[in-house]
Amino acid sequence: MRIFATLFAALPLAGCLGIADAGALVDVSVIDRSSGQQLQVYHHHGRLYVAGTPGNRYAVVLRNKSAGRVLTVLSVDGVNVFNGQTAATAQSGYVLAAWQSAEIAGWRKSMDEVAAFYFTSLADSYAGRTNRPQNVGVIGVAVYREAVPAPLPQAAIESRQRGALGAAESDSSNTAAKAVAPARDEGPSKKEAERLATGHGERLSAPTQYTEFRRVSDSPSQVFTLYYDSQANLLAQGIIPRPAPRWTPDPFPGGFTPDPGS
Repeated sequence: MRIFATLFAALPLAGCLGIADAGALVDVSVIDRSSGQQLQVYHHHGRLYVAGTPGNRYAVVLRNKSAGRVLTVLSVDGVNVFNGQTAATAQSGYVLAAWQSAEIAGWRKSMDEVAAFYFTSLADSYAGRTNRPQNVGVIGVAVYREAVPAPLPQAAIESRQRGALGAAESDSSNTAAKAVAPARDEGPSKKEAERLATGHGERLSAPTQYTEFRRVSDSPSQVFTLYYDSQANLLAQGIIPRPAPRWTPDPFPGGFTPDPGS
């Protein structure tokens, strides 16, 4: 199966504050490209959240923690980030070499460019403008290990060198997909319209190349989910705890009334 392979330079590992799952096969974090800050991850009722700033550009950072290549199928708002299709785990994605990190900063437009991700309203989002608003506010990554072929016997190697062998193996793993987003007839409510989503921004240089990848199984080795919304919405939902006041006035701090200045 032919898929995109990332050619981005390896990224330095940032602090653990924004890494969503330190025990996973692939670490996932989000960088606010407008401020340069890695977004803090909040844990709430078994889910992971980050707070985005409306209007700011962002990128999803993927870090392969294994000694082998992995395929990462990246979904934003229920949409595959490089082919624009409603996302399914068995679709094509980005290949990361052993220990490689890559910054995915937008929707794939060509082998050389992406359209920047930025936090925006539902109405302005790519999913909303393509009539798929049901799953805005979520980033998903399905991770597949690579099937490494067993070593060939010496006789088979010599036969292949003579040209008797050489048929390419095909990858049939993309037949096991299930769409992420079921359709809904009703339009978004006012509350849904205020949710944060991802827009389709300016073109950015992001060259890639094709590579071959055979999945070790039809099922992903890891499926990662990260929810996002504005800080105001996450505070209102109790996902981000409100800071305690630094000082509370005491109505009865002393005893008898002293003279002024004493």
